[in-house]
Amino acid sequence: MSLNVVVLLYLVASIFFIQALKGLSHPSTSRRGNAFGMTGMAIAVFTTVALIYKLAPMAATTGMGWVILGLLIGGTAGTIMAKKVEMTKMPELVAFMHSMIGLAAVFIAIACVAEPWAFNIVEKGGALPVGNRIELFIGAFVGAITFSGSVIAFGKLSGKYKFRLFQGAPVVFSGQHMVNLALGIAMLVCGLWFAATQDWLPFVLMLAIAFVLGVLIIIPIGGADMPVVVSMLNSYSGWAAAGIGFSLNNSMLIIAGSLVGSSGAILSYIMCKAMNRSFFNVILGGFGGEAAVVTGGAQQQRPVKSGSSDDAAFMLSNAETVIIVPGYGLAVARAQHPLKELATKLIEKGITVKYAIHPVAGRMPGHMNVLLAEAEVPYDQVFEMEDVNGEFSETDVVLVLGANDVVNPAAKDPKSVIAGMPILEAYKARQIIVNKRSMASGYAGLDNELFYMDKTMMVFGDAKKVVEDMVKAVE
Repeated sequence: MSLNVVVLLYLVASIFFIQALKGLSHPSTSRRGNAFGMTGMAIAVFTTVALIYKLAPMAATTGMGWVILGLLIGGTAGTIMAKKVEMTKMPELVAFMHSMIGLAAVFIAIACVAEPWAFNIVEKGGALPVGNRIELFIGAFVGAITFSGSVIAFGKLSGKYKFRLFQGAPVVFSGQHMVNLALGIAMLVCGLWFAATQDWLPFVLMLAIAFVLGVLIIIPIGGADMPVVVSMLNSYSGWAAAGIGFSLNNSMLIIAGSLVGSSGAILSYIMCKAMNRSFFNVILGGFGGEAAVVTGGAQQQRPVKSGSSDDAAFMLSNAETVIIVPGYGLAVARAQHPLKELATKLIEKGITVKYAIHPVAGRMPGHMNVLLAEAEVPYDQVFEMEDVNGEFSETDVVLVLGANDVVNPAAKDPKSVIAGMPILEAYKARQIIVNKRSMASGYAGLDNELFYMDKTMMVFGDAKKVVEDMVKAVE
């Protein structure tokens, strides 16, 4: 196989990746998008194997052994995790995969520095060109930051580790930003030192600083901003791959990495816009941290109006229009299937039912969309925030299931730490039903005035049990 054919096949694989992203942009075409992505990756793997034979025919047997071992380990691990992962654990899986991409970029950079002739960059014994050194420096430090940052994000999203850095609350200390700035400058100095000399010492120091910086960037970010962090790390992993692609002169890595990097950056911007916050404001410490200061004390006990599943079913059955607002609590309870059944029963009674999705509901972008798609909720019943907000004032009943911050009217208060954050305006509906396990605050750590309104009825309990009881009562 000639090198021209290799480049052509890499370009074909890149086209499949572009089609995969296009397909994944909507639930109705997501299966096709996944098929494109898998086909593109299969072409890329096949082409890489052929390239090994082309560049190093004498070492092809040994090289193929490593390739097959890597495919077996990675493929087996990926298959097991994909089969076992629950919808509520999907954000952690995404963060874990980002960390692996970052670490792979670091390892490839180390290999290129150690033996650049093995990658057909220079003749054996020759020095790396300065341009390649800069590319390796960029790819390596972005990969290192992506790896350590994703590990911290994984721990924060998981919520089951007692280690302080892995807890959802922000970790802040005096002079934190100055420390980050100093480390960033030191990392750049080491990178330039490496670019000028190709010595191992500055390269290793640069990697060590980048690993530490990845941790320090993520620990001050509160849980409310984690969806943005996930998309941001997604972008980082793409740029790391693209940087290494330039060093290897690999068009597919450059294109695929750029696609992931740019799409992740665009998604981060969309998420920040949905919270009325700047990207730099998120990176420099989320409103989770500010809220922790504001609401750190014991919350005042306030009376709420509570009812049963039967009461909620009666209100829903006597409504003409119902809007359902799903949140993370719905995902935790795995209640999407009984919710679909409840909606079907209401529609059979002639009631108009719609689902309202906030861009940052759940723990990753599109979490609620995927959740509802899993239950085969018709796409024409699912509406984004900007399309449905104008209908709340004309809606008889809003059913809020496990959502908190995304329906918090405090966003309308200029003095609130979430002031200006676009919300689903459920508080405008004629009647409101809210299902929660308890009166605990959401990610932002704020009390929710929606729960104390006269027209709001709280139904406490596990979302799946509550919705199943509603279904029985409606029947």
